[in-house]
Amino acid sequence: MIFRTSWSRLIPFSSLILGIVGITAQTQVPQDQITPEPLDAIVGYSNSRDLADPVTQLQKRIASGKTKLSFESKDGYLRSVLKELKIPVESQLLIFSKTSCQAPYTSPQKPRALYYKDNVYIGYAQGDVLDLIGIDPVKGPIFFTLEQKQSIRPTFKREIRDCVQCHLGPETVNVPGLVVRSVRTNENGKPISQVQNFVSGHNNPLPQRWGGWYVTGTHEGDNHLGNGYYAVERPTDENLKKNSNITDLKSRFDTTQYPTPFSDTVALLVLDHTVRMQNFITEAQYETVIAQKERKDPKIKLVDNSNWRIKNAGESLLNYMLFRDEAALHGKITGTSGFQEAFSKIGPRDKMGRSLYDLDLNTRVFKYSCSYLIYSKTFDTLPSEMKNYLWGRLSQILIGRDTNPRFVSMSSDDRSAVLDILLDTKPEFAAWCRNHPQK
Repeated sequence: MIFRTSWSRLIPFSSLILGIVGITAQTQVPQDQITPEPLDAIVGYSNSRDLADPVTQLQKRIASGKTKLSFESKDGYLRSVLKELKIPVESQLLIFSKTSCQAPYTSPQKPRALYYKDNVYIGYAQGDVLDLIGIDPVKGPIFFTLEQKQSIRPTFKREIRDCVQCHLGPETVNVPGLVVRSVRTNENGKPISQVQNFVSGHNNPLPQRWGGWYVTGTHEGDNHLGNGYYAVERPTDENLKKNSNITDLKSRFDTTQYPTPFSDTVALLVLDHTVRMQNFITEAQYETVIAQKERKDPKIKLVDNSNWRIKNAGESLLNYMLFRDEAALHGKITGTSGFQEAFSKIGPRDKMGRSLYDLDLNTRVFKYSCSYLIYSKTFDTLPSEMKNYLWGRLSQILIGRDTNPRFVSMSSDDRSAVLDILLDTKPEFAAWCRNHPQK
């Protein structure tokens, strides 16, 4: 996860208007149909008074005196913030590449740590501030820092200008978003090259993933770029194999400086899926708001443009949510931190005991082909127009009445399982199906 990233294309804050165009690679719209507006005019992104993300909510509890953060000499507020935000330490991931504004504090000997759950992320580098991202249900990712200095009432500082430079662009589907990178580094953690065509998400084959990350776990059939420092841009298969089955990092740095000694491979697999799924949810939110504004604007001559926005963003979200572009796994993957067991206990289960949180880890990451973020508050908060589009298309796909090649490839067993799980665990979808029976 890259928070205040410096090693990327810089996008000045004054150029935020590009964030609401929302063009995807699959579909192109004539330039005269694009009506960009400033980001704040769409969702009031820079307004901090109406935020509902977990970090803002924690700040309110601190300000009211209901919550007090504990400061420790070794890692400051880290453990206390993890506890208050209910982020499991098993999610810890370690990054040694110098690819963020915390580069001076990051190295293979002092990796930067990341902790996460579905709606909040924490970045920790020894000697620097805490970086945080809280997911607001409407505005998407909101960026904060917390000084690692003991205070009676510590304050999370909202960051916009520096963070959106790299968290708003094509890689985040042109909305404020989340980014995971894979870069080849030398033995000091300095990047040598990015992995060609790598984009955050579950679509990347494992041999392209996790360059610049420590990875603990075993992989029966796949290798990855983690744990390695390279003198050349293209490491050999032997380099990858040597570094792909490491379960102990004690020989590389002092692991006692972190809450857990692991950088779990299963936590990484789930992260890869989660960040891009969140970006597509944010895009669906923004594009619907834009479409609704277009219909009210007498200057908009092409009425079909607003409908296109809904459809295009909805289809992109469905394609990713149903794992139509997921890269296959080629053998059993096993983590080290206990993340797998903890994660699988989180979600709701249907009458047969099945859950979208269940993991496969042999041929694919999840056992069932529908994202667990369908239960997230950000998904639940999507505008009703977008929700109605998604529910209608999802029901068509799951009962096998959709002819789009990308969805036809979903097996009948997969469709049936996802449909049953959602009907039992997603009341809004079940109600929509009852009120809109398929003929």
